[in-house]
Amino acid sequence: MTADRLLRAGAGLKPEHQRHILEARPDVGWFEVHAENYMGAGGPPHHFLERVRALYPLSVHGVGLSIGSANGMAPGHLGRLKSVVDRYQPFIVSEHLAWSTHEGTFLNDLLPLPYTEATLSLVARHVDEAQTVLGSRILIENPSTYLRFDGEEMPETDFLRALARRSGCGLLLDVNNVVVSAANHGFDPRAYLDCFPHEHVGEIHLAGHAVLESDGDALYVDTHDRTISTEVWSLFRDVIARRGVSPTLIEWDSDVPAWLDLEAEVHQAQSILQTAGGLDARAA
Repeated sequence: MTADRLLRAGAGLKPEHQRHILEARPDVGWFEVHAENYMGAGGPPHHFLERVRALYPLSVHGVGLSIGSANGMAPGHLGRLKSVVDRYQPFIVSEHLAWSTHEGTFLNDLLPLPYTEATLSLVARHVDEAQTVLGSRILIENPSTYLRFDGEEMPETDFLRALARRSGCGLLLDVNNVVVSAANHGFDPRAYLDCFPHEHVGEIHLAGHAVLESDGDALYVDTHDRTISTEVWSLFRDVIARRGVSPTLIEWDSDVPAWLDLEAEVHQAQSILQTAGGLDARAA
């Protein structure tokens, strides 16, 4: 596997596609999995993932570490994440800028944080702890949000920049999350991206979102259950033109389509990367 493959577009790995992937070995750069799906000791999920890992580079994306929790990260979760990372040796490990646990209760959501100096210090400590245990740098993803806190002390982009500088972590830029948050809070997504600390980006996510309307108001929801919007594709082109080629993932986690539909989105992302970086779309 060459370094070129790591700079290509990848796809979220889903059980619905396992037979096709193993038999056809489709032309994608890499696959990403949610760590929590592989925290058990063995069984069919691991058997499948081991076979895929022998063919493609792998990225591990966590959704349950609760890195922003005021009571500390989810007990035992970091150790389980380390077991997955040690077993599969992914080229990227990432988590969300969010919290999801409180006093032993798991809330099954990625909840927002207030962007204050106190929160920054808390999250930086947790990132440092995670990187120390895992023995590698992690990427932290910008969130999709549906509310803001009174008394915030800095913009989200400044928070992420400071977090990367203090902890040494990288950033995962989710372009769809930018579009969702911008629509919900009334800011310009391009202005947000102009301020984003692109120098720390190690991976990009692209996904679809839903727009829910009620009494003339629209709420954008990060659903990962449909094709990527025109706006997200446009912003992605701007990002790649600005910062250059980065490993880019197509996320599709609900209402999972046939493999050919997902692969078409991967190839569209790859075409944009190829145009920007001069990569051979068929390089392995």
